[in-house]
Amino acid sequence: MKTLTVKTPGGAYDILFERGLLARAGECLNLNRKTLVVTDDGVPERYAKTLAAQCEYAVTETVPAGEESKSLPVYAHLLETMLEHGFTRKDCVVAVGGGVVGDLAGFTAASYMRGVDFYNIPTTVLSQVDSSIGGKTAVNFCGVKNIVGAFYQPKRVLIDFDLLSTLPPRQIANGLAEALKMSVTCDPDLFRLFEETERPAEHMEKIVFRSLEIKKSVVEQDEKEAGLRKILNFGHTLGHGLESEENLHGLYHGECVALGMLPMCGEALRPRVAAALTKLGLPTRLRFDKEKALSAVAHDKKSEDGGISVVLVHAPGQWRMEKKTLPELRAMLELILEKEPEETERKA
Repeated sequence: MKTLTVKTPGGAYDILFERGLLARAGECLNLNRKTLVVTDDGVPERYAKTLAAQCEYAVTETVPAGEESKSLPVYAHLLETMLEHGFTRKDCVVAVGGGVVGDLAGFTAASYMRGVDFYNIPTTVLSQVDSSIGGKTAVNFCGVKNIVGAFYQPKRVLIDFDLLSTLPPRQIANGLAEALKMSVTCDPDLFRLFEETERPAEHMEKIVFRSLEIKKSVVEQDEKEAGLRKILNFGHTLGHGLESEENLHGLYHGECVALGMLPMCGEALRPRVAAALTKLGLPTRLRFDKEKALSAVAHDKKSEDGGISVVLVHAPGQWRMEKKTLPELRAMLELILEKEPEETERKA
């Protein structure tokens, strides 16, 4: 079994890596107490049942799959469940699912009785390579992503690669977008794997482990995003703007991040990243309402006086923070805007 230990002011915890780990969760986690198991209806039901069977007293809540579950009403329902079942500060919450479940369950654990133990068992590529560690927990509010939340580190994270076996190709690509993001900002060797390997997904265990090594290093240096940790937002500023309109175009989080990365790349790097995205089956252009996306960007939590901070990368591993005005971001959105057919013909 491989182990990484994350050490932050908010707490130190281990990330354990091994196939079949879910079936042995009781050996790795303290489940001899009341345990709220949070999952969603897109996760195979047997995963939560396998975990619950190892608990002394388990209450399982299955929320609808998708961003809509990261809401105050669903969050309140989980708190009510814990209250109804007499959970105390000595009990715990376990997330068995992807990023939405992890964010929601983590925030529930962070706030119930001012904090109970939280364990994360990520079941998607996206949550295994990124969101399962770092302590960011949140729900969405008034159309703004992750605007209500807390920094709250898990007590332990279990990475079971077998849990990825039921994922469709699109969900795998969705998660690999976040790993590619980290390779572009922090690891030229990992970027080379994406760029030169015909089927990057065949190297999943290496990609997940290295991605979490990168995130661990960043989080340890900057737990609450005062500086360095902002590099993990590469692609997210514009990506969140596109994601706010997800009901219109049905894109996943990683697909929006993929699109959001491209305008933030230097001219020489952009086609290389686009080629890597295309290989993974991720979008590089989209037809969307530019003004609606820009409005969502303007309300994003990363807005600051004098502009919005973004991460720009000109070569793999070489990044810088810079503030961009809304007109500048509008122009950047043009780089990923798919033109109407008649408009393209007219320009030709």
